[in-house]
Amino acid sequence: MGRRPSSALRAPSPRDRAEGIDIAIVGGGIIGICAAAYLAEAGRDVTIFDRTGICEETSSGNAAAFAFSDVLPLAHKGMIRQLPKWLADPLGPLSIPPAYLPKLLPWLIRFWRAGASEKYEASLAAQAGMMKLAEAEWMGLLDRSGTRRMLREDGSLEVYESEAEFKASLPGWAARKRFDIGFSHVEGDALAALQPGLSPRFVKGTFVPGWKTVADPKLLGKAVWAYAETKGARFEKARIDHVDASQHGATLTLADGTTRQARHLIVAAGAWSHLLAKDLGDRIPLETERGYNTTLPKSAFDVKRMLIFSGHGFVITPLETGLRVGGAVELGGIERPSNYARSKALLRKAQNFLPGLDPSGGREWMGFRPSLPDSLPVIGRARPAGNIVYAFGHGHLGLTQAAATARLIRELILRQNPTLDLSAFSPNRFR
Repeated sequence: MGRRPSSALRAPSPRDRAEGIDIAIVGGGIIGICAAAYLAEAGRDVTIFDRTGICEETSSGNAAAFAFSDVLPLAHKGMIRQLPKWLADPLGPLSIPPAYLPKLLPWLIRFWRAGASEKYEASLAAQAGMMKLAEAEWMGLLDRSGTRRMLREDGSLEVYESEAEFKASLPGWAARKRFDIGFSHVEGDALAALQPGLSPRFVKGTFVPGWKTVADPKLLGKAVWAYAETKGARFEKARIDHVDASQHGATLTLADGTTRQARHLIVAAGAWSHLLAKDLGDRIPLETERGYNTTLPKSAFDVKRMLIFSGHGFVITPLETGLRVGGAVELGGIERPSNYARSKALLRKAQNFLPGLDPSGGREWMGFRPSLPDSLPVIGRARPAGNIVYAFGHGHLGLTQAAATARLIRELILRQNPTLDLSAFSPNRFR
């Protein structure tokens, strides 16, 4: 199919309104973009709706990682053990505004329960299976979309400030080894060679050679969308205020009061997705991790690969467009104003960890990570209608798992047998 005119300028035609849309996707982030590409490749007519644009919100400013080795759910990564210490610091790796705590408490209880040992193996296996599929699907999509040049395969380096911190990480690395994830522990000259200029306060590290990053997540998202457009995918700039199941699919109500009819609907609206699911009678316990970062000029420091400071809850990623410092979590919903003091606190830490880092000229950013208590996304059909499918709640792993999610969504829409057992990702698992 030939390339259509730029959909960013396209208004809905009378034919669209009269006949309805084949597949509507709510959400122009990386999940929606990849789903559109996969379905358009299958010859389906796809329209994405987003209030801002393609890859303009949370998907634009993430840490740029293809974190295929990150198989441990958050509840099993020492986060619960660290909670008291982190919460004691209002600018630490995790913050909860006191006024938001009563609303957050049910989610926190679910998160605590997700860390139970009897749930560990099932969550680990589900996440590992998802990551294996994600890597294969992304490599294929990069090739098909002509974006392989945007992939970086420099690995990652996780660093530790003490022997005790390093030893606490070992069970997690043992779990990864069971799934054939390669890594090596380093210290001394080997550590210094992987990242020259690192503060001597870091005594050990773990190098993961298979970890990948992208040149810039916003540029990648827009490039994959350009590919989807060549296959016929279209975009309509609109905020979707409400969705309803209809006899033949779904009705979308836009902010201006107009409606669109769609035979199939995919809800991939990130941190706002659970509000649309609620319209359909599905109550899904999604919370928002508000992540902060600062992107410095490329000249700020010569960072060789992604650096992970797990004890402090943040990373530093070298991008084509700058040096990104960020990752701290604020569990505060979608309505509170941004607190950029958190970005500044991360930048001060980065200066201590990389002596010589130039902190000037940075661009601050905050994004909303849609997170579920068990760290697994929701991928499956809405309860009231088989033609409505959910694809959200990926937390820190939206970019990483986008292509795998797109493959699974395409299989659901086309009524094919799914590549993975989707029971672990079911929208009904929280009842």
